[in-house]
Amino acid sequence: MSTDPGADRLAPLRAEHAQLQDQMADPTLHDDASRARRVARRWAEVEAVLRAAAVVGACEDDLAAARELGAEDPELAAEAEQIAARLAAEREHLEDLLAPRDPDDARDVILEIKAGAGGEESALFAAEMLRMYRSFAEHRGWRVEVLSSAPSELGGLRDVTVSIASRGATTPADGVYAHLKHEAGVHRVQRVPITESAGRIHTSAVGVLVLPEADETDESELLAEALAPANLRIDVFRSSGPGGQSVNTTDSAVRITHLPSGIVVSCQDEKSQLQNREQAMRILRTRLLDQHRDAQDAQAASARRSQVRTVDRSERIRTYNFPESRVADHRTGYKAGNLQQVLSGDLEELIGSARAAEREARLAEAQQGTPQ
Repeated sequence: MSTDPGADRLAPLRAEHAQLQDQMADPTLHDDASRARRVARRWAEVEAVLRAAAVVGACEDDLAAARELGAEDPELAAEAEQIAARLAAEREHLEDLLAPRDPDDARDVILEIKAGAGGEESALFAAEMLRMYRSFAEHRGWRVEVLSSAPSELGGLRDVTVSIASRGATTPADGVYAHLKHEAGVHRVQRVPITESAGRIHTSAVGVLVLPEADETDESELLAEALAPANLRIDVFRSSGPGGQSVNTTDSAVRITHLPSGIVVSCQDEKSQLQNREQAMRILRTRLLDQHRDAQDAQAASARRSQVRTVDRSERIRTYNFPESRVADHRTGYKAGNLQQVLSGDLEELIGSARAAEREARLAEAQQGTPQ
């Protein structure tokens, strides 16, 4: 495969693939669940690259044969052109898999949506955004779990935190974080609110924060000291808001304060105190992992600080304009007149524009020799 764009990088990947297969065949691997997940995740990543390389090699062989025979057969000559076009696309796909990536791309995410400027109208749109992300995730076969929520009086959401997870080992290119990380920022909506009697268009804002979810490996290797019992204050209290028979009558809500950092996480959606505690710990682990990486990597810190922490209309990344049925991403210049489809979960093109911009930036940095 001398013309393979990733040929120089494939030899070590083939050796690693063989080692990973040996590890996965070892029955003792599953004695350590976190290690098993780590090995499976890496195997899926390497397997995808080698599979793409095999397709490129097959296309190269087909093209060589078609061109040789096409010298005397016009039909085979035309077929050779089709194979050449396919080969170019397959090479681009392989190069994309080999391109420098965010090391968190294959992770699941904790996604937070917070109503901001605009009052009740903002809370109503926050609820619509949750439905949008839920529909997108379900279309891709991902699981969505609400970890914490605070409803508004008119049925909106003042804030909500959800977990979005794949249903098995996945490659970085197909990862949940790879798709959703660019959703972080302020989303601006322009429309006539249901509370507006004069028919005037209002502008409100919703903030989205997307963090790669921490797992047991992070907890044992990176966060063990941070999560020591002495660093945690756990309070229980009575849930507020609508609920079933147990909610509002028992001390089932949980608030965890991480004393060294001051991070506070509260969960009260579940009827069980134990369930609320588990949900709160998931969110806390993820926030601590984000903080840890900010401290370790200045570039990552800069990227994460760009995920808006306040919900100000001027810091928008995207605008949803209802009167014109238009959606616009202000970072990539993407615009489309299919607002209702987007709100129904059709986010592939919007997300694709952001992913393409990231890929180009990473390739440019790699060519300049800039560390990723």
